[in-house]
Amino acid sequence: MAMKLQFEPDLDYQQEAVEAVCDLFKGQEYARSEFAIGGGAAADQSAMEFARSEMGVGNRLALSDADLLINLNDVQIRNGIELSSRLDSRDFTVEMETGTGKTYVYTRTIFELNRRFGFTKFVIVVPSVAIKEGVYKSLQMTDEHIRSLYGNASFDYFIYDSSKLGIVRNFATSSGVQIMIVTVGAINKRDVNNLYKDSEKVGGDTPVDLIRATNPVIIVDEPQSVDGGLGGRGREALGEMRPLCALRYSATHADKHHMVYRLDAVDAYERKLVKQIEVASATVENAYNAPYVRLVSTQSNKSAIWASMELDVETGRGVSRQVRHVQDGDDLERLTRRELYRNYRIGEIRAAKGDEFVELRMPGTQEFLRLGEAHGDIGGSIVQREMIKRAIKEHLDKEIRLRPQGIKVLTLFFIDKVDKYRRYEDGNQVKGEYAHIFEEEYDRLARHPDYQARLREVGAAYSGEDAHDGYFSIDRSGASVDTAENNQANRDNAERGYSLIMREKERLLSFETPLRFIFSHSALREGWDNPNVFQICNLRDIQTERERRQTIGRGLRLCVNQDGERVRGFEVNTLTVIATEPFEEFAENLQKEVEAETGIRFGVIERHQFASIPVADESDVAGRLGFERSQRLWDHLHEQGFVDRDGRAQDALRDALSNGTLTLPDEFEGLRERITAILRKQAGRLQIRNADERKKVAPRRAVLDSAEFKALWDSIKHKTTYRVRFDNEGLIRGCADALKQSPPIPVARLRWRRADIAIEQGGVSATETESAAPVTLETQRPDLPDLLTELESRTRLTRRTLARIVKESERLDDFASNPQAFIARSSEVIIRGKAAALVDGVKYRKVGDGEYYAQELFETQELVGYLKSMVTDAKKSAHEDVVFDSPNEERFCKELELNAAIKVYTKLPGWFHVPTPLGSYNPDWAVVVQDENGDDRLYFVVETKGSAMLSDLRPAEAMKVACGKAHFDALREAGSSAQYVVAGDFDDFTQYWR
Repeated sequence: MAMKLQFEPDLDYQQEAVEAVCDLFKGQEYARSEFAIGGGAAADQSAMEFARSEMGVGNRLALSDADLLINLNDVQIRNGIELSSRLDSRDFTVEMETGTGKTYVYTRTIFELNRRFGFTKFVIVVPSVAIKEGVYKSLQMTDEHIRSLYGNASFDYFIYDSSKLGIVRNFATSSGVQIMIVTVGAINKRDVNNLYKDSEKVGGDTPVDLIRATNPVIIVDEPQSVDGGLGGRGREALGEMRPLCALRYSATHADKHHMVYRLDAVDAYERKLVKQIEVASATVENAYNAPYVRLVSTQSNKSAIWASMELDVETGRGVSRQVRHVQDGDDLERLTRRELYRNYRIGEIRAAKGDEFVELRMPGTQEFLRLGEAHGDIGGSIVQREMIKRAIKEHLDKEIRLRPQGIKVLTLFFIDKVDKYRRYEDGNQVKGEYAHIFEEEYDRLARHPDYQARLREVGAAYSGEDAHDGYFSIDRSGASVDTAENNQANRDNAERGYSLIMREKERLLSFETPLRFIFSHSALREGWDNPNVFQICNLRDIQTERERRQTIGRGLRLCVNQDGERVRGFEVNTLTVIATEPFEEFAENLQKEVEAETGIRFGVIERHQFASIPVADESDVAGRLGFERSQRLWDHLHEQGFVDRDGRAQDALRDALSNGTLTLPDEFEGLRERITAILRKQAGRLQIRNADERKKVAPRRAVLDSAEFKALWDSIKHKTTYRVRFDNEGLIRGCADALKQSPPIPVARLRWRRADIAIEQGGVSATETESAAPVTLETQRPDLPDLLTELESRTRLTRRTLARIVKESERLDDFASNPQAFIARSSEVIIRGKAAALVDGVKYRKVGDGEYYAQELFETQELVGYLKSMVTDAKKSAHEDVVFDSPNEERFCKELELNAAIKVYTKLPGWFHVPTPLGSYNPDWAVVVQDENGDDRLYFVVETKGSAMLSDLRPAEAMKVACGKAHFDALREAGSSAQYVVAGDFDDFTQYWR
């Protein structure tokens, strides 16, 4: 049976991203527009009426820019994003780290915008063929899933094809949801693109005029590549469609328009939404015996042309490989201070894009170096062979461990030239250098005693020839070629090459397909990401910082098993990058790139950092701390010397967070836990692991065999099942009361504002001088949508239950005056109440004596950690070393080791989990404590969250913890002696010993 990827509809961070966009249009009535087609879409209205042959259906926005700005600011406050002071465009930015489901999020957003506001026309603009194929494949895979969520909604999606323009007419006339996918290369040149030419295929109209008439919502996937620079053609082409708005999705925005949601790299790693990254560095040492010169880049301006060259430079601490800027005529002996370079000079430098080179003049000859090429490097392919060998070894180690769990492991190689993997002789395809090296090294390792029997045991004993393939652009003759996608011919080549790898993702994930190692050109860096890529090996030079991060992004998605289900946890999800730079340098460069591309400034506390903290004060805007109080808190931190005037965290802050001596003004004391959590995140850095520090953690037999541990394990090992019983009456009462007490529903208002306009050399500026109280507008009562149908679709409760909630809330007058705002408010209140009722109503029961986690799993299930993130030689632990995820866990573990009352303990492995309605939950610790009299032993399961207050946790996290407690309570009712507790730190935990 073919694999089918499964999709999770209720992931909290994805729902937050969808809601952020939808809430921009709060107050918008369900509306769409009609327009005449025929006689030219751009004809005047009278001509249209006369020549009308067909009606088109488009989007219509009833909100003013002032309304949008109010909604935008509300969303920004909620999500802790700096406020936009004015709405200079309808471009809205969603930042989501690679691998967190960006395409799924904007697909769900399309259907939410349709359901709530009636929008039907959407254009997805992408920068490349690879991304176009990926988006189309994603829509195919989610088709059934989306229809099940949205009542079998009517929708079509298609790839724009300039030779099949009739489909554009259908796009304009259809009343259902229409999704057009188009590459920016197909729309950004008016003189050659058919989009801008009259065509009989669309009734004599210009295709772009039909698109304009629909007032589409444009979704820009990877806008930093679509725009073509701040004034580029891509950005102009987006404007040519005259969109209702543009929604811009990426992890690496170059130009941040009005930000509405941010899930940055740090958030994604901390919440384990992507794979953990480790680096295996292949660095050549002490190889400075020949003149080494490598071309990194060339640059030019009106007055000069120069190149960046990597050279072996003499320093006070010896020779090191460094980048130096050079110009025509430069003496490399002088630059490097090494006699080895005598008579080596720089000659001609060419910086023309696609034709970059530097002439290197040497005694008696010269050499022309292209980008990435080197003179005097280690001979042959020695380094590349070692990198391929390491990638294969990493792959086989993971395959042996993960294949029994139903997880197929893939490895991705990036190369700079196709002919190094695949060549053509007399029209016949032959293996290139890398293909030969791969097969030699794979077959050598597969025959090794460490792997031969084990690969056979897990069903992975393939030959090297069957295990690899290459995916490159393919020309019309069928040959693989390098490509830049800079013209239509190259885009066609790319489409032929990427078709299989993009469109048959499930087949690639199946055990039935022996292919596990993929070679591709650098063009694959964007748009292709398979969840089961566990190794990425760069056999090419990474020339830009953005290229580095996009390359890594191909392997960040959480893996799936053979049932298509997402598998979570860093113990499974670790991406190993095999690179040719030192681990520290790789981490530092990636750090700089994340800062440059996302706006994260590691170690910097922004003035608006605390604005989104929820507060109990019902009178506060949106129930958040707000920017004014965030500024006051920041001022306090600055006055105390915790941050400098640029917000950069000082050592005093890190010390205060570590030893618990952070001082806060009285007004913020009630928010201490949330504030310190933000400060810890911002004061830290992105964690990149060193593959060479990876260590297999062995079980400690003395602890596992002890009577104390056996008794502990017997008290917690049993599995449970759960049922959810809704207290329907309680749910109705709670939701009705919450809706009744919620703030007033906004009504249409007019606000007068006066400003002075100043025209100066720096530009035109406006300074507000006066504003008046808002005036409520008497508007015509809108047509009322089917309230119960709308709420039923959003909340998945029965119409009878929903009718009672809205009736008992006594707020139906608000529905009549502003139906869309009332529906949005009611949905929010009911969904929150439903989630709480779900957890309150969950009942666990022990499955039976035969269903449990066997203690032998400590020995059969491999545990891996990194030296910098483990407490080594832990005497009381079930493992010889304890892997921790946070400084709080590290401190807790060390306290367990030091405290004489602790007999034995274990950090519960990832395979020990509790089922919950919100997904699996893995508790932190199991501990045996000798009571103060020395008579009895106490057994605990401990969750360490940095705070003992569930209100300080994210809602989904708090609900999982509540389910964990219900699970262990059920075991206690069945005879277990283990108690489940939540502790902020070790001192909190000791309070339960009495």
